[in-house]
Amino acid sequence: MQLIQDFFKKHSLEEETIAIGVSGGADSLALVLLIKETLPKAKLVALTVDHGLRPTSRQEAEYVATLMEQHQIEHHILSWMGRKPKTGIEEAARVARYNLLCDWCLEHQVKYLAIAHHLFDQAETFLMRLERGSGLFGLSAMNEISERNNIKILRPFLYIHPDKLKAYLKNKGISWVEDESNQCTDFLRVKMRKFLPLLADETGITPERLGLAAQNLQRTRQFIEETVHDIINNKVHLWGKCGVSFDIAEFLSWHQELQFYVLSELMLTISGNVYVPEAEALQKLIAEIKRENFNGMTLGGVYIQKSDMHIWIIKEYRRVRTDISEQQWKDFEKEEPEVRGIKIPMKLRQALILEKNHKK
Repeated sequence: MQLIQDFFKKHSLEEETIAIGVSGGADSLALVLLIKETLPKAKLVALTVDHGLRPTSRQEAEYVATLMEQHQIEHHILSWMGRKPKTGIEEAARVARYNLLCDWCLEHQVKYLAIAHHLFDQAETFLMRLERGSGLFGLSAMNEISERNNIKILRPFLYIHPDKLKAYLKNKGISWVEDESNQCTDFLRVKMRKFLPLLADETGITPERLGLAAQNLQRTRQFIEETVHDIINNKVHLWGKCGVSFDIAEFLSWHQELQFYVLSELMLTISGNVYVPEAEALQKLIAEIKRENFNGMTLGGVYIQKSDMHIWIIKEYRRVRTDISEQQWKDFEKEEPEVRGIKIPMKLRQALILEKNHKK
């Protein structure tokens, strides 16, 4: 398959160290072996997450280890330790898997993490977000390249039919592991997967069509993202890693969609969270900001307030005593000329001093 080389060329990626999430399923095994075949200059590291949710999970991880050894590919098993939640296990497992993979990459200074999401995964994601009533960003589903914790997530198979990947493995005489949870209809993703053939037969809405719809929406999303980043770069003042401020009049002059996405991006930047709050909560926040008597509120790991004709978004420090004296602030002003003469809210003063003390 030429698709790996085409993917790297399309996105101007370098053939360097690449970590690959390998579960033992057909998709991830095809991914690691295809990259091995077609990117000879790249150093590969296969990472398998043992989530411990099934009795066979360790055995499956060991199978991957044996197979990687046969193909001379470095391999590590990452275990999800600790208690597992009784509800929302599918989402919790997904988050834990990404955290383990990205943490390993950060620790070993690997900037590329390849994941074997394919066409059906994209179609299922589209339908799941449609079921939740998602807007543009949600319905654009997964990108071929995204970023998480400063790691670039690569998805070369995103528009490839999974049957092609199984055919590739069969031609090589390699067997794969079938995940038992893929048959559990308690999970919404599994329900969508089983619904896809019926949807195609009854309406002609195939996974390919759903994938195309997501791609079309991604172009609009990219335009909005570029506009939002331009606004942030030119209209927003960054206060270290713990706050931002921007002019209220500027904010009110933006289209409501730009208000929504600028706030979303800034809240992610300051909070360090992976996801923004629900759209309904963000819309409520925007409505509150527009009220003259808005007194501030906490949402998504940040505190938002209006002061001195500006909107301030400040990192929330939970379980940390943030009281500071007037003398502490005067001492801070002496060392940091940038803040002199500016009416900075008390919460941001506290956050700036906490950040400075943390660096010492």
